[in-house]
Amino acid sequence: MRVAIYGGTYDPIHYGHLRVAEEVRETLGLDRVVFVPAFANPFKEGEAGSPAEVRYELVKAAIEGNPGFEVSDLEVSRPETSYTINTVRAFRELHPGVDLSLVVGTDSFNDIRMWCDYEDLLAEASLIVVTRPGFAPKKPAEALPVEVARKFWYDAGSGCYKNSFGTSLTYLSTTIMDISSTDIRERVAAGRSIRYLVPPEVEGIIAGRGLYGRKAP
Repeated sequence: MRVAIYGGTYDPIHYGHLRVAEEVRETLGLDRVVFVPAFANPFKEGEAGSPAEVRYELVKAAIEGNPGFEVSDLEVSRPETSYTINTVRAFRELHPGVDLSLVVGTDSFNDIRMWCDYEDLLAEASLIVVTRPGFAPKKPAEALPVEVARKFWYDAGSGCYKNSFGTSLTYLSTTIMDISSTDIRERVAAGRSIRYLVPPEVEGIIAGRGLYGRKAP
């Protein structure tokens, strides 16, 4: 079973997220992409956002009908800061023997030294680094300390970087859809349309729950 975890705040989830997940699944021949909404993103602490259970509901609605997608409550069910290394370990406990990867954007991977226990993470799961607008990907020698980068080598046969941990690092160019959750929230607050930025099911929940408010006229 080949599975990729795709974590994020998803406030709200949009077509950019969904297209990346679909291309990752298809290109790499994965059995499943598991969306994992964060309870609290360690890089966004102090920022007000929608409750975790609401963002989980948005993701669940967005992926309905796609058998290659799942949503997990591993992080939203833990009322604490969401560190990826803890999520990966918890997922492995639930699904022993799974071939596990982690989908990250170039913006996140470029700052991987700031992640909690990132060296352990590199040993626990393979990384799939996908395109993010405005962020050119850094190679291992640029993103990682020298002593860690030396553990990676490029394998031309598989088209990815392998390492002495037994995991891999794959750079994947995906369709760039410059859609921002922040922009969507601002559009809703201003009373502007978000049609074609999010699935209709997500748009309906946002409207029905009155998410993201509305600026006074």
